[in-house]
Amino acid sequence: MRSSKPFWRKEWPLLAVWASAIVWSFKGTAWVDSLDSLPIAAGQLAWISLAILLAAFAVVRHADVLAKRFGEPYGTMILTFSVISLEVLMIGALMLQGDQPTLARDTMYSVIMIVLTVLAGSCLLLGGFKFHEQSFNLQGATSYLSLILPLAVIGLVLPDFTRSGAEGAFSRGHAVALVVLSMAIYAVFLLVQTNRYRGFFTHAPEEETGVLAHVDSDRPNWLHAVLLLAYIVPVVVLAKKLAGVLEFTAEVSGLPAGLGGLIVAALILAPEGLSAVQSALHNQLQRSVNILLGSVLATIGLTIPAALAIGLFTGREVVLGLEHAEITLLFVVLSVSILTFGQGRTNMLQGAIHLLIFGVYLFLIFDPAR
Repeated sequence: MRSSKPFWRKEWPLLAVWASAIVWSFKGTAWVDSLDSLPIAAGQLAWISLAILLAAFAVVRHADVLAKRFGEPYGTMILTFSVISLEVLMIGALMLQGDQPTLARDTMYSVIMIVLTVLAGSCLLLGGFKFHEQSFNLQGATSYLSLILPLAVIGLVLPDFTRSGAEGAFSRGHAVALVVLSMAIYAVFLLVQTNRYRGFFTHAPEEETGVLAHVDSDRPNWLHAVLLLAYIVPVVVLAKKLAGVLEFTAEVSGLPAGLGGLIVAALILAPEGLSAVQSALHNQLQRSVNILLGSVLATIGLTIPAALAIGLFTGREVVLGLEHAEITLLFVVLSVSILTFGQGRTNMLQGAIHLLIFGVYLFLIFDPAR
């Protein structure tokens, strides 16, 4: 169906997001420096978070239009790259704003845990409740997981066991090597996904019960691409101010440091997660798998090199190595994901198991004794 709303009514979030970015660019530094109470900080955090959410949902809306027009697997790639660009820009802005060496690690770990536990679990649980069992292309899922596993371990676990860098960080030489190797293998994966083996990432379910209600428009592709970029740009400004508010809120309230990464990840993943759940409820689990595993792979394959590159060029320390409890939970969720997506069919039980792991993840974040 095509949208009949006037342009200004459809794109009102663009005005709201840019207005917030402009106000915070001029007044934000003074506001953050003069913070003296938790309620004011909470209000500012809610304002910035709402503006970023509006931008993220709009980015996904325009990406969805382009995705429908280009088809799979290009559609999922457009959606994934749009969301990952938000993630990279937000992490980069937050890293440059203050001394937060573990921010990239916390955000990437949060993305992996949110996607592979609560989002994957919700898709499988709700889809299984409605359709009993759902199927997807096993070759595509194993292609994602075969790359996610080594990159996650190399990027987030190996730094704890190297001797040439600081604790939990790569040396300069190791960082350069990982940037090059990660970008190279991800380029190979994109080549595989879009050319010879693109059939691995498409699937015709045995029973199709409906189609997603994408709202198309009469606007050309270039306009949707321009609008997509127009929503991404102000997020950089807002992310810089978000760092100061999060830092003050954590200090005053005593919240754990890892909560900042969780908030950033949740803001980025909200619209993409909604799209994955909607796909599962329309018996299009293949699209859910592409979105979920594609976002995890892009996070590891692109965000880690981006964070390391920022550290190399600015001289800032980037700590990627996880703590022992987090390493254990990472291995658990990766192992369970391999079992879940290694069969070609899913059910409610698998979804419940993924949600169980999310509960443990939340417990560890708020447990000061871990």
